[in-house]
Amino acid sequence: MSKKERRLEATALWFPEAGHAALRCETLKSPGRDEALVETLFTGISRGTENLVFHGKVPESERERMRGPNMAGDFTFPVKYGYSAVGRVAEGPGDLSGRLVFCLHPHQDRFVAPAAMLSALPEDLPPERAILAANMETALNIVWDAGIQPGDIVAVYGAGTVGSLVAFLASSIPATETTLIDPNGKRAALAEKLGLAFSSGDHAGPFDVAVNASGSDKALAAAVAAAGQEARIVEASWHGSGTASIPLGGPFHARRLSIVSSQVGSLPPSHRARWTFARRMEKALQLLADARLDALISGDTSFGELKAAYPAILSSPETLCHRIRY
Repeated sequence: MSKKERRLEATALWFPEAGHAALRCETLKSPGRDEALVETLFTGISRGTENLVFHGKVPESERERMRGPNMAGDFTFPVKYGYSAVGRVAEGPGDLSGRLVFCLHPHQDRFVAPAAMLSALPEDLPPERAILAANMETALNIVWDAGIQPGDIVAVYGAGTVGSLVAFLASSIPATETTLIDPNGKRAALAEKLGLAFSSGDHAGPFDVAVNASGSDKALAAAVAAAGQEARIVEASWHGSGTASIPLGGPFHARRLSIVSSQVGSLPPSHRARWTFARRMEKALQLLADARLDALISGDTSFGELKAAYPAILSSPETLCHRIRY
């Protein structure tokens, strides 16, 4: 059978309806000249966003913007969604053949994607940790949007995967005083592994910059209360079709506070002229070389068990980045 005639089979995780997962077989096309066939080694579950998709909470106004590069179906279901795949190129352009790569792709055991969408892993980055690349890319974008400077006092609300990575990056900026804040006292152990100061209560302040990555408007209110004069607050949580309350009374105006959003789908104006999405991803992969970041992998499940395990992975408050083995 010729290359064009052969059938490539794959199995992928689909959401046929809200709150339900299924493993489905599908046929792949053979890779073209500028495409690659990737055999998946690991994918990562990004709990916050995937939970919104799984439960049908993507608002109609955001469905087009929320589409992943290689997703299938639609947010009204059925849909195939995910964006953290690591694998080995089985077939592809000469410079990629046999390489370990990261790709924004749903949970699937093999896939064909444009070669331009694949990012080769640095040699010092284990593929088991590379599933954090999309989260690190988001955290890097948030730090840029926050404009954190040497010496700043920084508060990061939410010790989930993205919040922890934001605090990790911020703490590496010279002379910053960064505190990771989460009401779950168990996250203190995570902060210690990452070399971060931790608080389970409100930050006393005043801080220069705060990032809310908690998904909670209560954390946003706490950030407003603890902000210093003319401080900058970055809202990095996405609430899907939900709403959030912002306390604009009290000292908000007198302190001349700034609340700005951050979204990984756009490069910040400060970097847009020089940076591309590919350059940002390359930097995110380089930043994952630190072995301490393995602490953000909170669980491990085989792909064959994913259909049954997926709802519990999303619902557990202890889930950070959950790794799927293929």
